[in-house]
Amino acid sequence: MSQESGARRKRATKAEQRAETIEQILDTAEYLFSKHGLHGVALKDVARAVGVHHTLINYYFTDKKMLFDAVFARRAAVTSDRRMKALADYDHAMNGKPTVEGALHAFLDTDLDLYIEGDEGWRNYAALGAQVANTPQWGAELMDKHFDPVVLRLIDLLKKALPGCAEEDIFWGYHFVTGALMLTLARTGRIDKLSGGLCRSDDFMAVKERMATFMAAGIRSICVKAGATREKPGTTRKG
Repeated sequence: MSQESGARRKRATKAEQRAETIEQILDTAEYLFSKHGLHGVALKDVARAVGVHHTLINYYFTDKKMLFDAVFARRAAVTSDRRMKALADYDHAMNGKPTVEGALHAFLDTDLDLYIEGDEGWRNYAALGAQVANTPQWGAELMDKHFDPVVLRLIDLLKKALPGCAEEDIFWGYHFVTGALMLTLARTGRIDKLSGGLCRSDDFMAVKERMATFMAAGIRSICVKAGATREKPGTTRKG
């Protein structure tokens, strides 16, 4: 092996080691943040769990929020890209005439498949995402940054599927969908206790089999009810 090729290999190895270290840090931080939240974890906790000195964490991430954002962004890009493609493929397959349930399946099932087929890291990310979505002080900015385009793509399909539905009712419908999804991803264990073990918080396959159908019926219902109310002369909608 020439000195030049040996130097290239050494640089590649060093780059590979750096990438591996960063992945280990992100995986460990993801687990800890999913269990304890942003404010319940210190950089020293991550360093201790990884088995390195905390100065190494600081070398790659200047502060805890930078690390948290990197953890969140890593999988957010994957799920957003997958859902955007699924929605586009579905719209194309339906020749621009989607159904409510079909659009919701494309949006929800593509994400749920990651938690069904992926490793435990994806389930940790699901719990982390639920925390972010329910933290308006700083979480809203992360959600806007990473998920607004794919959400608005879904809204566009729902508008096509329900051309007579008021735009506000479609947005409320999405609001209820994402609320149920976030509660599901949080895996609180509450449904396990209430059902006496009949249902499990981590049974994402059971969720996939039911959620899109349930939510589609709800969205259609509020659109029909709101439309009927608007059509009655002399009536006003109540907030």
